[in-house]
Amino acid sequence: MMEYKNILVMVDPTKQEQPSLARAAYLARSYGAKVSVFLCIYDLSYEMTSMLSAEERQAMQDGVMVQHRQWLIDIIEEYQDLEVEYHVVWHKRPFEAAISHVKENNIDLLVKSTHKHDKLKSVIFTPTDWHLLRKSPCDVLLVKEHDWPVDGNIITAVNSVSEDPDHINLNNKVLQHATDLARVIKGNVKIVNGYPGTPVNIAIEIPEFNAQEYNESVKKHHINASLTLAQHYGLDEQDCYIQEGLAEDVIPAVSKSLDAELVVIGTIGRTGLSAAFIGNTAEHVIDRIHCDLLAIKPDGFVTPVQ
Repeated sequence: MMEYKNILVMVDPTKQEQPSLARAAYLARSYGAKVSVFLCIYDLSYEMTSMLSAEERQAMQDGVMVQHRQWLIDIIEEYQDLEVEYHVVWHKRPFEAAISHVKENNIDLLVKSTHKHDKLKSVIFTPTDWHLLRKSPCDVLLVKEHDWPVDGNIITAVNSVSEDPDHINLNNKVLQHATDLARVIKGNVKIVNGYPGTPVNIAIEIPEFNAQEYNESVKKHHINASLTLAQHYGLDEQDCYIQEGLAEDVIPAVSKSLDAELVVIGTIGRTGLSAAFIGNTAEHVIDRIHCDLLAIKPDGFVTPVQ
């Protein structure tokens, strides 16, 4: 059974309410886990004050960090029933600081609140959320403001017809995590699978091509594969939602119709130009759902952050 025992939660110093901390505390109580509250701060102006000596600049930074430590102590005061520790670091790249902490402290779940991203800026300056999805060595839970009600719906996004061993393993890992989590938080697991429609160019170029028959055959293939996967995890036919379309369109649509509390999805951690121009399904989905997103890393994933 999958269990989270060491949870790192990144807090936002610009917000009074901390949904990520509340969610991490809920999971910590459910799993008996330890919580580390992590705050990364940086102010370029403290690096550029040429009139001050290095010692004076350091003293100013230390003063800022003391203030933020006190702020953290205040916000974690209501979680005295949990084992909570806090960390304040000075780093200009929050995702690198967080990933370093994950690696050094055997963190198995990183929790962070998320906000809607500007599409154009995301291409040029990748948001911290996206860096974490691509590079975090542990699972990442991105929190919105949707409640986690008892008997709520947990959506698992899988590619049920894939023959690639890595995708098959990731499908199973996603479903195992989701079903284990559902037992802990009393949720209902649903499988979502999108399948491609009939290629228009084939229908045009080959007159005798039966588009409807082809489409029905593809749909049936995805349904059968999804049912086989569902039965392995104790799920029924009514727990499977097989729809025509891209995953990044189907997942948000089903999530909205079911008022899901959580979407669980595997991420291959694509980086570099392929990530900039192609992107990952998790990244396409995150801005289009109104609930939390749990990104599961494949076995053997190695973060590129040194």
